[in-house]
Formats: sequence, C-alpha cells, structure tokens
Amino acid sequence: MEVKVEDKKSNLVLENRKKLSITGVNEVVSFNDEIIILNTNLGALTIKGNELKMNKLDVENGDMKITGSINSFAYTGNQSRKNNESIIARLFR
Repeated sequence: MEVKVEDKKSNLVLENRKKLSITGVNEVVSFNDEIIILNTNLGALTIKGNELKMNKLDVENGDMKITGSINSFAYTGNQSRKNNESIIARLFR
C-alpha cells in the first residue's frame, strides 16, 4: 500500500506558547534549545524560543511536536539546507 502526502499542505497549532504541533515537515535542518530550522511543504520554517525540545518526529507523515517557551516562528519562501548537509550527516561527523 502506497501512502501519498498532499503537496503544499502544512499546519501549525500553538498552545499557550508552550506546545507547537506541525504537519508537513520534510526535514530538520538545524536544532538546539533556542532555535529549530525545518524544511516544510510550504518552505523553511524557523522557530525561536527557550528550552525548545522536539518531543515527536514522525518522518513518514511529516508530523512534529515541539515543547518549550516559544517566542516566534516564521516562514521563508525557500527551503533551507545548512551547508547542503542533512541532519543525519551532521550527527555522524
């Protein structure tokens, strides 16, 4: 059975600036406890805050949950790739 993901579909749900649920995530470009950069179906998404943690990442469905003190999030028009290197490549340096 083949699973098809709709193109250009992504949702953000922010609860009390403490929990952020995101759909349409294609790749985690960069993350630490103050900034998370993602590639989504709608472009690069930058999330800024304090004590940020990725609690769930479902790569098959593109779902992600982030907790912490979320100060801002913003899309840029293009997908971002830090140094053209995936998160997996950076983890195994």
